[in-house]
Amino acid sequence: MAEELNERSQNILEAIVEDYIASAEPVGSRAITKRHSFNLSPASVRNVMSDLEDMGFLCSPHTSAGRIPTEKGFHYYIDSLLKVRHLSKDEERKLLKSYRFQGMKMEDVMQEVGRVMSGLSNYTGLVMAPKFASTVFRQIEFIRLSHGRLLVIYVSETGLVQNKVIECPDDLSQRELEQINNYLNHELTGLNIHDVREKISSELKDERSRFDQLRRQALSLSSKALQEEADDLVYVSGTSLMLEQPEFSTPEKMKRIIQALESKKTLIDLLDRGQAAAGVQIFIGSQSQLTELEGCSLVTSTFSNQKGAIGTLGVIGPMRMSYSQVIPIVDFTAQMVSRILEREIE
Repeated sequence: MAEELNERSQNILEAIVEDYIASAEPVGSRAITKRHSFNLSPASVRNVMSDLEDMGFLCSPHTSAGRIPTEKGFHYYIDSLLKVRHLSKDEERKLLKSYRFQGMKMEDVMQEVGRVMSGLSNYTGLVMAPKFASTVFRQIEFIRLSHGRLLVIYVSETGLVQNKVIECPDDLSQRELEQINNYLNHELTGLNIHDVREKISSELKDERSRFDQLRRQALSLSSKALQEEADDLVYVSGTSLMLEQPEFSTPEKMKRIIQALESKKTLIDLLDRGQAAAGVQIFIGSQSQLTELEGCSLVTSTFSNQKGAIGTLGVIGPMRMSYSQVIPIVDFTAQMVSRILEREIE
């Protein structure tokens, strides 16, 4: 921040931000003197609030004499005033108990993570599974659908499943498809998708593959199945909770929020920004660079395994978000999902 605030101004700004987070109502000087032990008169508080407004940290809604924090005010609060605590061991155990992963496939785990984060924070939970290109090959299977079409089922080492339909020669029998499945699963297991593509490309150029028709068909089919980038998987939970926030109560704002949360591209663009650095990232208001999410904040963290599969999870809510509650939840959940990807916990 360009401006340096003295202790009195910091205390009053912190009080206004936290009262506004709790109430969603403009905060007046008299309310501050009643709720906080500053030993200041309402007139003194008003003077400080007026200075903070002049500096751009607060603004006055048209209908009220109270003040609310601006985007700049929230930035200062998070950068300089917010006290983020670590969860206690007891809180971590309670959080773990909130999740029910037993017997779940990986895509179900992602949905469960979004659901629990949404429920604990009372905002919308977002999870973006590791990108296809960063996954590690475990298994592929080709299943005939009809003449000239195959269903491809790709399974990553972490259990994520991608389905795709490709074209194929009509003369491939089911037995040949099974042989192709067996060959590819033997040759490619344990390689990341980048290495798989390199290996397939190299072997297709190998003279020997021209004399082994089945091998060449296997390579050709797997190239079709894995060459194009698969769609990113994004899971959204608790959309309705955003609509319950007073900031988004008008029909126009409701429509904008719903459209943003239903737009896969918007969410991917948003969550991609969270992969720029390790640890918890906080995007306030215009920092998201998405006009569809004006007035929102996003708290994200990445999760990963040692083989490089990186995904992103987070919570999106109004700028008036309870950051002190949300940040530890997002941070711990990301660490937990990373351990799941490493198979350290069930």
